[in-house]
Amino acid sequence: MIDAIYNFGLNLLAQGWWTGIAWPVLWILIKIVVLLLPLMGAVAYLTLWERKLLGFMQVRHGPNRVGPLGLLQPIADAVKLLTKEIIQPSAASKGLFVLGPIMAIMPALAAWVVIPFGPETALTNVNAGLLLVMAITSIEVYGVIIAGWASNSKYAFLGAMRASAQMVSYEIAMGFCFLVIIMVSGSMNLTEIVMGQNKGTFASMGVSFLSWNWLPLLPIFIVYLISCVAETNRHPFDVVEGEAEIVAGHMVEYSGMSYAMFYLAEYANMWLISILCAIMFMGGWLSPIDSALFNWIPGWIWLGLKVFVVATMFLWVRATFPRFRYDQLMRLGWKVFLPISLLWVFLVSGYLMLTRYSA
Repeated sequence: MIDAIYNFGLNLLAQGWWTGIAWPVLWILIKIVVLLLPLMGAVAYLTLWERKLLGFMQVRHGPNRVGPLGLLQPIADAVKLLTKEIIQPSAASKGLFVLGPIMAIMPALAAWVVIPFGPETALTNVNAGLLLVMAITSIEVYGVIIAGWASNSKYAFLGAMRASAQMVSYEIAMGFCFLVIIMVSGSMNLTEIVMGQNKGTFASMGVSFLSWNWLPLLPIFIVYLISCVAETNRHPFDVVEGEAEIVAGHMVEYSGMSYAMFYLAEYANMWLISILCAIMFMGGWLSPIDSALFNWIPGWIWLGLKVFVVATMFLWVRATFPRFRYDQLMRLGWKVFLPISLLWVFLVSGYLMLTRYSA
């Protein structure tokens, strides 16, 4: 169907400038809009789901005033933030102060270009997709540092230093998790990583979910999940925004839509990390059991359900655990997760070498 739409647009005009330049560029822009509009909607309604779920866990009502069952609350919040004045501190570095929120949200949206939603459904099917995702998402830390430094506030600067140290620390463990997945799959292409999980003893028996990477790589799966929570500065690792210590961290001087952009980046990252987790460890769009009933359900629905479960885990963790101290946070990253992930890199590489030479 997508090819049919593309060919229809291509044949609208038989001019060289249209078929060679204009339509390919326009087609890319259309695909970006089609990807970003639902993503922005998902980001907005993840905030509502978080507030509703926290309300349920704390035995109270969540937002229930704006619209039926509070369903219009994210729209009301967006309108409120859009209409608020963006105040720049007189001592702030003007250009960098504006650049900070842009640098924070840009990688969170740009990384979606290589995310596949089905066997042939990705904005760009890149062979080094996993590497590209890691390269793009590692830029986010610059937005936080720029925002903290440009605000010219000791609270913002301290928050930025904490955030950058935390993100860099947990990125190393996440990088080793990616490396293990690449070694097991033999590819950095995200579509091939998913299709590789549809092979094996359990998959041939019809119980595909036992062939997915989460089971043989369970320690790496747990390390990746917890590192993701720390990487997105979510509770209980949100020492960056420790209200009792440093107010709102690097966002303390921001207001209006510039303040909202940091939150949009945070929730877009939660969706991105959740879909990466579903693709790398939970079989992506593959059905958990190979039967006519389960195979009848489209793959994108399975992918959506898995992503929703992982995203909900972020919210469940927030409602359950107290905040870590900063030294505990760094100790967990460097003294626990880094050795575990390194050990599994050696174990998996050793196993792969033994099986290859024995074959």
